[in-house]
Amino acid sequence: MTTTPLAPADVADDRGSEQSIEQQAVAGLSQGQLVRRRFFRHRGAMIALVVLALVMLLAFTSVGTVVGGTGALQADSTGTLSINGWRIPGWWPLDWYTTYPIVNNGLPTLTLWPFSLGEHPFGQDTLGKDVFAQVMRGTQQSITVMVLVGCVSLVVGVLLGALSGFYRGWIDSLIMRFTDVVIIIPIIVIGAIFGKLFGGNAIVFGLFLGILSWTGLARLVRGDFLALREREFVDAARVAGASNGRIIFRHILPNAVGIIIVNTTLLMSAAVLTEAALSFLGFGITYPDVSLGQIISTYQEAFRTRPWLFWWPGLFIITLALCINFIGDGLRDAFDPRQQSKLSKRRAARAVGAVPSVQGVMMVTGPTSEDDEVTMDEFGALPEPPADPNGRQP
Repeated sequence: MTTTPLAPADVADDRGSEQSIEQQAVAGLSQGQLVRRRFFRHRGAMIALVVLALVMLLAFTSVGTVVGGTGALQADSTGTLSINGWRIPGWWPLDWYTTYPIVNNGLPTLTLWPFSLGEHPFGQDTLGKDVFAQVMRGTQQSITVMVLVGCVSLVVGVLLGALSGFYRGWIDSLIMRFTDVVIIIPIIVIGAIFGKLFGGNAIVFGLFLGILSWTGLARLVRGDFLALREREFVDAARVAGASNGRIIFRHILPNAVGIIIVNTTLLMSAAVLTEAALSFLGFGITYPDVSLGQIISTYQEAFRTRPWLFWWPGLFIITLALCINFIGDGLRDAFDPRQQSKLSKRRAARAVGAVPSVQGVMMVTGPTSEDDEVTMDEFGALPEPPADPNGRQP
């Protein structure tokens, strides 16, 4: 028996090298760390998160915000208008309800090169109001409604869906029939009614939209709980003496957090569009406060002569909705265990180079192991091939 090694390669260690690289990349990481890692590597979600943070920072720091009060205009002894409530000032000197002398024929004074904001970067309307201040205040209102809808829908939907899916029976029937009743209520109509009754206050508006928007989330959570309550870890928790509350919130709910977060982001994105639509129709945020949809509705007749009155509020509506959708996509991919991170070119090259090739295989001309030798000795060696009559080797 003779062996001719062509390359010193350890075949057993090199097999499956590409899989071992992927496994080593996630070795020792918990489920939460894996989710954060996949989310932070989602470029679209990261860009959307940064843009959303910048928009929120710009909106709430530029023109300030109003805390408490009715939000109505009031005049002091000198005739100066102010908003009823405690206003936290911002770095932008102008507000959204005062008329100013028209500058540059109302055209935007924003220039990109050289960069300059000017006196009215987004322009002015026919009355002289600053469009930049109006858009920033409208963005504040949209973000407020968006966050309130997300929080209220999250709490109500998860609570009712979890109780329905875990206990089943008459509790499930009662909650689902109540959910069916809420589903048939038209959100646009109810939102318009409450918008008129409460003067278009963004906080009240967001709360009522959230109360009507949880139904889809509750159904998804219920379906997830119906499947998870039959799993082995739930039975183990019952055997260990865990209470129903602990099983729901400590064992089942963490396994359903993916679908909950993704659906909540979709509800928040829809809330931005719903608020803009109702305000455009005149049933959402009302004067003297402003919203992005109200700005578009107020200046819809000036589309041909002053199109910038539509560009800026429309741009911020689209930006908010797209950012929330991209963040939701990133969270969906992060919580999906079937999503695998893509290998970089360097790791792929290392994996391909580690796979054994033909030059790395041991060329064997005899028995490949001691067992083969024993077997051949037991049954006899193979007969030599007959020699050629002409004396040539076979």
